[in-house]
Amino acid sequence: MKYKHHKRIKLIYNPAAGSNKKKPLQFTEIIKELQYWRFIAEPFITEPDTDYYALVADAIKDGIRMFVVCGGDGTVSATAAALLGTRAILGIIPSGTRNNIALSLGIPNDLKVAIELLRRGRKIKTDMGIVKCANSLVPFLEVCSIGLFSELFQSSDSIQHGDISQIKDFISKLSSSFPSKIHLILDNKTDIKESGHVVIVSNMPFIGHNYKIGNSEKAFSDGFFDVLICADIPKIRLMLGYVLKTEAGGDRDYRIKRFRAKNIVIKTDPPMSVLIDGRIIKHNSVIIDISHNALNVMAGVDKTRHGNQVKLYGNRTKKYG
Repeated sequence: MKYKHHKRIKLIYNPAAGSNKKKPLQFTEIIKELQYWRFIAEPFITEPDTDYYALVADAIKDGIRMFVVCGGDGTVSATAAALLGTRAILGIIPSGTRNNIALSLGIPNDLKVAIELLRRGRKIKTDMGIVKCANSLVPFLEVCSIGLFSELFQSSDSIQHGDISQIKDFISKLSSSFPSKIHLILDNKTDIKESGHVVIVSNMPFIGHNYKIGNSEKAFSDGFFDVLICADIPKIRLMLGYVLKTEAGGDRDYRIKRFRAKNIVIKTDPPMSVLIDGRIIKHNSVIIDISHNALNVMAGVDKTRHGNQVKLYGNRTKKYG
């Protein structure tokens, strides 16, 4: 191994992410693997009320310049929001249920490979979204959705994590949901009025259950959002993942309107819930802007180097071609 100098990092570890069955063993393995790659990890175990802004600010004052998140999309997004406006680097060891951000950035779920990429991957810049609602500014890295998905997020997430007591709440909210009048203005020039249940504003190429949105593998750094408006689609089809499956499969449904934009004004009547990387607010008007190249991230390696493909295997690298 050629790395002689040790590097201090803040390891932000979410023990509640994904499956809890092997968490003690996983944490030990992560520390061991980080040591192999000459990282000095200062662990922080997250809690539901963790103040990520204070955590990041204190670590930066202490000289930390790299923050490695072992968790799911929620923990990664919360850390990314706190890193916005700094020059610190975000690293990801995926351990959540979906890991869409890691998937979008070319980071595999294999623990050893993900840690190797902290040293041997690419340092890139990604875009971030900024949602303005009333007097609040809320950053997001993955996706912002307005409407039915937002209303059902909490009960759906609890059910996926094994809390079947939330099924009644899920069904109740689904049955009582009605479409809203949706008014969008894109980049101050495209005016759209529809009636529907859902608007999706995505910054990453993969969202939901690892469904691909849009045509760009580098949607996270192209300076645009992918925008989907779902009009007149039955609620049950939306809940079965119809919209995202349709997009991922390359099919076309005239009821799904697709756009790309940098600035989005959304007004709904009656007001619809807004889900911003797991955070829920409710307001009848939001403005969403893109912040281009706003975040430093360690991502997967290039598919080719000097004409030869490079494949990582934990602590080993093989070339072939």
